[in-house]
Amino acid sequence: MTYLEFEKPLADLEGKAEELRALARKGEGVDLEKEAAALDRKAEEMLRDLYKQLDPWRKTQVARHPERPHCRDYIDVLFTEYTPLAGDRAFGEDHAVMGGLARFKDQPCVVIGHEKGNDTKSRIFHNFGMARPEGYRKAIRLMDIADRFRLPVITLVDTPGAYPGKGAEERGQSEAIARSTEKCLQIGVPLVSVIIGEGGSGGAVAFATANRIAMLEHSIYSVISPEGCASILWKDAEKMREAAHALKLTAQDLKKLDVIDRIIAEPVGGAQRAPAETIAAVGEAIAAMLGELAGKKPAELIKDRRQKFLAMGAKALG
Repeated sequence: MTYLEFEKPLADLEGKAEELRALARKGEGVDLEKEAAALDRKAEEMLRDLYKQLDPWRKTQVARHPERPHCRDYIDVLFTEYTPLAGDRAFGEDHAVMGGLARFKDQPCVVIGHEKGNDTKSRIFHNFGMARPEGYRKAIRLMDIADRFRLPVITLVDTPGAYPGKGAEERGQSEAIARSTEKCLQIGVPLVSVIIGEGGSGGAVAFATANRIAMLEHSIYSVISPEGCASILWKDAEKMREAAHALKLTAQDLKKLDVIDRIIAEPVGGAQRAPAETIAAVGEAIAAMLGELAGKKPAELIKDRRQKFLAMGAKALG
């Protein structure tokens, strides 16, 4: 387990419990299980207390935890007959975006998501989930296929933002993001989205302009990262805690603002501590959201989606 900065006291407790068990395994006739069990109980209580009231910056850290389930993990468990489709038919393949045809609970669908990778090699391969223009154009191609064959679209969002490199800008990054967002608004099929980790800037909106949007309890969704916001407003990236609070990037704030439709509860300690339980909860939420849209005609779905986004900003937090 990788421990976050605010989890260091918990790491000490769990480490001491493991040390006692290691001593018990080495020493003949030494029974330290009671002491280890007592430390386990104390650690569980501390874990509950730590995660009971996470501030926005700590939620940002949890959303970025390297051991949270990623897009590929969700696809492997929740979808069957997954057939990946590659390339944008214009430039090339973008490994930061994965998607294709699949079945969700035996219903044919199209699934699209950002993949960050789970170790150094795969993170570099997937560009840390930061898509280039060809990734968004691939998503447009997949949404066109879904619209043509009347297949619902499910998107899994987990990106710090679109890739800001020179090559991406030369190939039309902003145009590709805008076209992907536009395509989300145009397709006459159900479109549901889940923010599974980070939802960063237009790179996330390009996949999440959906009829229904859900967020995991400790995920974030924002126009800019806290560090980027702090650098602009305070000229100091170390002001990221203040920025995280001001951005209202948590699932709880965004639900109050009607930016999202539902919050998916995470296990105590975050998705990284119980990936299977988290993936199952996301599957239930996707099924519920698709159920809400079942039977609606294309024109109704398009109108529903447009009205949803036109209405954003009407609410404010007290």
